[in-house]
Amino acid sequence: MDVEQQAREEIVYLGRMLHQKGYVVATDGNLTARLDDGRVLATPTGMSKGSMEPGDLVVVDLQGQRLAGHRSVSTEIGMHMMIYRLRPDVKGIVHAHPVTATGYAAAGIELNHALLSEVVACLGSVPLAQYATPGTAELAASIEPLVPRHDAILMANHGVVTYGDSLQNAYMKMERVEHFAKISLVTHLLGKQHPLSAAEVERLVGTNQR
Repeated sequence: MDVEQQAREEIVYLGRMLHQKGYVVATDGNLTARLDDGRVLATPTGMSKGSMEPGDLVVVDLQGQRLAGHRSVSTEIGMHMMIYRLRPDVKGIVHAHPVTATGYAAAGIELNHALLSEVVACLGSVPLAQYATPGTAELAASIEPLVPRHDAILMANHGVVTYGDSLQNAYMKMERVEHFAKISLVTHLLGKQHPLSAAEVERLVGTNQR
């Protein structure tokens, strides 16, 4: 199986995982994987991520223009392209709407407390970008200042975007953000948080698994 076909199979598989976990519903969300020679493989617009087949995916250039595929490109492709341009290390991107993390985004609350050692080591903090209309250039602009220093971003009143050195890594970061959001919510319900100290955070940052 060639590299592109493997990427197609992986996007389809992870799209189903996102749908099964309730991280996306209906036609929400999108996934992309960097290929080679300036090409990116992307999920199409208007299609459930739980029912895609490899042939449904589209190939675009780094300007988001379709190069191959019979379906239309997502209106949010510009956000993905901006991340790829700013982060040469990024090979895969996941955008989804996991309920708890998106609840934080809708409430205007960052996930920036050092409550879980795994989150500190793998993600640091998860900042909140200001609201911008989905599918517009303003959406990419709203997260652009955060992209160089973070691998996961909450988008106000919208959802979450995560990215990594592989699509699988980007997906796992999405799982980690939602897990962190659930635990953070529990601490709020309990009425108490006990964050790690600055010294403990500094030690963990040295083990960062970005």
